[in-house]
Amino acid sequence: MESVDMARIEAAARLLTPVIRRTPLLASRVLSERVGAQVWLKCENLQRTGSFKPRGAYNRIANLPQEIRERGVVAASAGNHAQGVAWSAASLGIASTVFMPIGASLPKLMATKAYGAQVRQVGETIDESLDAALDFADRSGATLIHPFDHPDIVAGQATVGVEIAQQLPRVGTVLVPTGGGGLLAGVAVALRHLAPDVRVIGVQAAEAAAWPDSLAAGRPVRVERMATMADGIAVGRPGTVPFDHVAQHVSRIVTVDEEALSQALLLCLERAKLIVEPAGAAAVAALTSHPPEELGLREPVCAILSGGNIDPLLLTRVIGHGLSAAGRYLAVRVTISDRPGALGALLAVIGKTSASVVDVAHSRTGTWLAVDEVEVALTLETRGPDHRDDVLTALANAGYAVRVSD
Repeated sequence: MESVDMARIEAAARLLTPVIRRTPLLASRVLSERVGAQVWLKCENLQRTGSFKPRGAYNRIANLPQEIRERGVVAASAGNHAQGVAWSAASLGIASTVFMPIGASLPKLMATKAYGAQVRQVGETIDESLDAALDFADRSGATLIHPFDHPDIVAGQATVGVEIAQQLPRVGTVLVPTGGGGLLAGVAVALRHLAPDVRVIGVQAAEAAAWPDSLAAGRPVRVERMATMADGIAVGRPGTVPFDHVAQHVSRIVTVDEEALSQALLLCLERAKLIVEPAGAAAVAALTSHPPEELGLREPVCAILSGGNIDPLLLTRVIGHGLSAAGRYLAVRVTISDRPGALGALLAVIGKTSASVVDVAHSRTGTWLAVDEVEVALTLETRGPDHRDDVLTALANAGYAVRVSD
């Protein structure tokens, strides 16, 4: 199997320098304080098309022979890879076709079209879209641009690691959001040559973590089930090309749960003023949910923000989830008597706790309610876990039956 070495990475860097943004490396005071070590953010969410993906896509397409380019390229993706291929192909004057699932988010669909690709929506899953893309490639002669399983893709993604080594020469630890492994493998290979003592840590969503079992088995193993908001790293089987590089050069793989992802996204938005998608926030989630000693952090630390393409509707839901997980958002259902003044008395109890009422809704139709009862659904803003507990305690002490809603 063709490996990825520094000569290949340096060639990719020379090719990409004129066309790819050198994304900023920003210091994060809030993360540095939490971790107890200097933390920097590598902002690939500010890259062209909103993620690191054009690095690999452009490098792969640009290295195609002219006679192959003339047949066009094809890809299957629900988001970032689609946009990376569309932009890269258009920049090189090559026709591109991208197959996307029927349920792909509208903003990503429209962006892919805007970058110049012919978009075809086929299938309910990315696997079904990939089957259609492979069939199209066989029929048309177009070259399939895989999102992570090709040496030129890995070499292109490796330029993120090259930039980190240049921007933070003494880097001690780099955390990398990880799906199929193209970015992780590329960054690990580059940094092993440019910063040999660095610890490279891959971060996966716990509900889509194929790498731990694969590394234990010594080969790529498909995960049985995936259910995560971090669709950008929800890959069922690690790539064959990245696998050996990850096994050889990556210090460890850690996982993060959905609450950690949503809180990390919220932290990036509030404290760093950066819009990051759930997958892109995975490295930050690892820093906020794993003890530093468990990660074995060496200072300074760099967390890669791999992408910022998030559907506004999902962003709204994730922010709400993150607020709830952080104890700053409390939704409760309280049963009260159906008589004048009962709601006022309930709100008076809440008012004494200094919680802010966002929304109030009544229901008299629940089968669990007595004829003289009403259920009140309340959405409250709280100042954190302790204040949240104080509100619940105050309601219980006042004699109210309370159910906390998800």
